Amino acid sequence: MADDKRDVRNPILFECAWEVANKVGGIYTVIKTKVPVTVSEFGDRYTLIGPLSYKTAPMEVEAEEPADPHVAASLEAMRAKGVKSLYGRWLIEGAPHVLLFDTGSQYHRIDEWKGDLWNLAGIPTPPNDHETNETIVFGYLVAWFLGEYVARQRHTAVIAHFHEWQAGIAIALSRKRHIDVTTVFTTHATLLGRYLCAGSVDFYNNLQYFDVDHEAGKRGIYHRYCIERSATHCADVFTTVSHITAYEAEHLLKRKPDGVLPNGLNVIKFQAMHEFQNLHSTAKGKINEFVRGHFYGHMDFDLDKTLYMFSAGRYEYRNKGLDMFIESLARLNYRLQTSGSNITVVAFLITPASTHSYTIDSLKGQAVTKQLKDTVTEIQNRIGARLFDFASRSNGDFSKLPSPDELLSEEDKVQLKRRIFALKRNSLPPVTTHNMADDAGDPILTQIRRVKLFNSSSDRVKVVFHPDFLNSNNPVLGMDYEEFVRGCHLGVFPSYYEPWGYTPAECTVMGIPSITTNLSGFGCFMQDMIERPEDEGCYIVDRRMKSAEDSVNQLSDYLYSFATKSRRQRINQRNRVERLSPLLDWKNLGIEYSKARQLALRRAYPDAFYPGADVEEEFDFASGPEKLALSVPASPRFRNAGFATPGDLGTLTEEMQSLQTSDYRGYAWPSHQEDDEDSYPFPLVMKVRSRASSVMSGASTPGGGPFKSLSEGDLRKADAALSQVNGNGTGNGYAPNGKS
Repeated sequence: MADDKRDVRNPILFECAWEVANKVGGIYTVIKTKVPVTVSEFGDRYTLIGPLSYKTAPMEVEAEEPADPHVAASLEAMRAKGVKSLYGRWLIEGAPHVLLFDTGSQYHRIDEWKGDLWNLAGIPTPPNDHETNETIVFGYLVAWFLGEYVARQRHTAVIAHFHEWQAGIAIALSRKRHIDVTTVFTTHATLLGRYLCAGSVDFYNNLQYFDVDHEAGKRGIYHRYCIERSATHCADVFTTVSHITAYEAEHLLKRKPDGVLPNGLNVIKFQAMHEFQNLHSTAKGKINEFVRGHFYGHMDFDLDKTLYMFSAGRYEYRNKGLDMFIESLARLNYRLQTSGSNITVVAFLITPASTHSYTIDSLKGQAVTKQLKDTVTEIQNRIGARLFDFASRSNGDFSKLPSPDELLSEEDKVQLKRRIFALKRNSLPPVTTHNMADDAGDPILTQIRRVKLFNSSSDRVKVVFHPDFLNSNNPVLGMDYEEFVRGCHLGVFPSYYEPWGYTPAECTVMGIPSITTNLSGFGCFMQDMIERPEDEGCYIVDRRMKSAEDSVNQLSDYLYSFATKSRRQRINQRNRVERLSPLLDWKNLGIEYSKARQLALRRAYPDAFYPGADVEEEFDFASGPEKLALSVPASPRFRNAGFATPGDLGTLTEEMQSLQTSDYRGYAWPSHQEDDEDSYPFPLVMKVRSRASSVMSGASTPGGGPFKSLSEGDLRKADAALSQVNGNGTGNGYAPNGKS
């Protein structure tokens, strides 16, 4: 640590991730959507750090000179050693400062840095792993910059927040080099967990039995696993995105997370309830157009009695639960057939796969229906013109109205017949919209053939496999993903491995009911927050405690129950789902990041917070309603039995330091009191957290309100009882769903 005391009241934040201004996967969405609330908290003291991609950076970043002289001097010192970088503003909402390093400019030092990494941390690195090589160069550049910066800027505390293992090298280097920064590491999924779940193993019931080094070595990722594990153990604060990932990380990375930082979204609240319902109706009309084209010649079902369900995401057949979804669709088809239902379900599978081109059938279907629509429009216009002409020449005589034969000419009839005859089709509608690169071996198509969902007339469940991303320029299904989701009735995501799950979260924000599992972070989050999530349109399949057969039956029950709802019931359910969106708003969830940063500062600079330091001078939240308690023991770590529920940073920091919500930023976190909760005719029952004071702090629990609190005496009695049960005064850990 530096001799000069650093100011911890207004720290500087560097947030480092591989996907800063570089879209690769879901972390790009996390970083991008979180920026507005972070900028509102830190302003110009916030800078994002990432790798420089010459393919995307020119379109995402506006270059400018650093306003901070210490940043400018640090970059100039690195530039003198041959480091190329780009500094500027990221062209997204919030316009944060961004610093991108060109890893290629220092690739000639890769062998030197690999040797140093082995000597410092004992991490081996094979020669031919390009991604790991990029990670090492990037990590050394970030650590180099942080070292240069804190050597020049010695008066303000610096927080460095890192996401995922690709950014983790710099954490270990900062610790080994004693760089005066405090670090937070967030893992969004463990490397080993993703690989293990891809195989047919009972992952969650055997977590404690895996030989992690052996399993990582067997899969050729031991060096990556070492990087991830070193970042986990060297960080001042270690967090994950969900309770289920916290449970996984504790066993695979061998450190219990200090907290959970759920992923949020930027929620746009509509002024009137009917507005998002109108968006659903408009988008559904576009899906109807696609269905008419795709199923031309076999349109023997009523679109007004048709439901659209979908599953979307990466093509991870087992991890994403695609196998379970298809099996449940087959059982739903049987139940609808045997019950004599007139409801039709069209199930979309939207997941990118290797393809050659669009199928001729798909393109032809859209073409012939477009020709039919254009012809009908022309005939409509001509009939309208004739009707107007007859009416204008009637001179008030009602008996001179034209007959249908006078309105529809022989030419119109011939033209209409030609278009209708073009709709004849001898083959069944295709299951997929593309020609697959491996049609015979594709897992989705193989299972569809096994369960015989071939889109025949007798099938009440139709399947459309679209192995490509959605966009408005698509010649077959020309809709953006958000618009497509709004037009569907139900999202189905029965994932086996899903550390968070943005797809069901996006459904919730858009007012679309969804099905997820208790093995997804989102599912655990909703189970923790809501008393009966299925009543609110968030169905959760139990894949943790039930067999695969029972889970499939539960999913098919949910699908059948939804398919038999009336239109009015579905509209009411969409209203219920939409009001859950504040739970996922960054304006509520962003405070969890503030708590993690606060905890990191307290661990790195305890003298600024605890007795022995001039607390009033060093850490004075003048605008907050309360001062920090001076009676707190001088230890930055909280080990009392029964208190530290993993993932509940509200417990870790608020009860330890008697903090209020305003302490995290120096002023009150937005409470959104302008939202009129009384406008909903049905009550939303929220679960009360285990530690009452963390709930009563304000926003530690998104959507939390004024509950009846337990007294401190009650809590002390409970802790004493737990200590007697445990004997040694330590807790028993926590369950995978986040409940202790």
